[in-house]
Amino acid sequence: MSDVKNRPAPALARTIAGFAWAGLAASIFAGWFVVTRFSVTHDLRIWDITLLRFGGGGLVLLPVLIIRRHHLPPKAWRTGLGLACLWGVPFVLFVALGLRLTSAGQAAAVTPCMMPVFAGLFRWLVWNQRPTRLLGLGYAAIVAGVTLMQAYGVYLGHGFHPVGLACLLASSALWAIYTMRFPMSGLTPIQAAAMVCVWSAIIYTPVFFASGISRLGTASLQEVLLQLTYQGFLMSVVAVIALNRAITVLGAGAATAVISLIPVIATLMAISTLGEVPPPVNIFGIAMITVGVLLAIKRRA
Repeated sequence: MSDVKNRPAPALARTIAGFAWAGLAASIFAGWFVVTRFSVTHDLRIWDITLLRFGGGGLVLLPVLIIRRHHLPPKAWRTGLGLACLWGVPFVLFVALGLRLTSAGQAAAVTPCMMPVFAGLFRWLVWNQRPTRLLGLGYAAIVAGVTLMQAYGVYLGHGFHPVGLACLLASSALWAIYTMRFPMSGLTPIQAAAMVCVWSAIIYTPVFFASGISRLGTASLQEVLLQLTYQGFLMSVVAVIALNRAITVLGAGAATAVISLIPVIATLMAISTLGEVPPPVNIFGIAMITVGVLLAIKRRA
């Protein structure tokens, strides 16, 4: 009898571990917006952040490709290059510029949460997969939340940057295409992450140093080390592994629900680290976005 009673315990522990992995991934992604905005509004520039992101990540993940090089055909490298064009340098540059012109809270609300909307739109246009009513309601709530936040900024006479918003939407669209393309790539999550970082480093590093736009020498050592650790290690390695583990334990739908927590966590981090206290209207907009994302991914849970 005692054995029967004890059977659910391992399953419960596994579920708790899955949510812990998902929470870790969400925290790293959310913190990325805060850490990146801190530097792009201080000594480092967008170009420096991009180098640290992919230069550091490329060095850490290069052994993954070297060790498995005999198991990666030329097609895999071409596929990896395509993924790098989506979630590599262009994505980071768009996010970094959007962060500089808006705020960590806005970027964390727009970029990850508009991604399901763009993914649904692309599936409809490319594969004629019309969204269900529930998905449509979720997408509408997301768009309404983002629109509310931007409209309130216009009403106050500040907080609206068309270029910044356009950059955040562009990064979201690239992320959506990446999420659609990755399952068809034949690469594992860690291989895909390695491909994105290594290809981005190969293409971007020579351009960066040849252009003479580096500000690394003017930044403090502490700031450079912070960005190198966060961008190159936490984002490129830890977050990918944590999200992959969460998907393995909880399933793709439940793990992907972590996206809805990113604006909440990023807003709390921005309040404590950057002093960016959102007005009540923005808090309501973030709540609408969160509900919309949960509805949009409900059928995958």
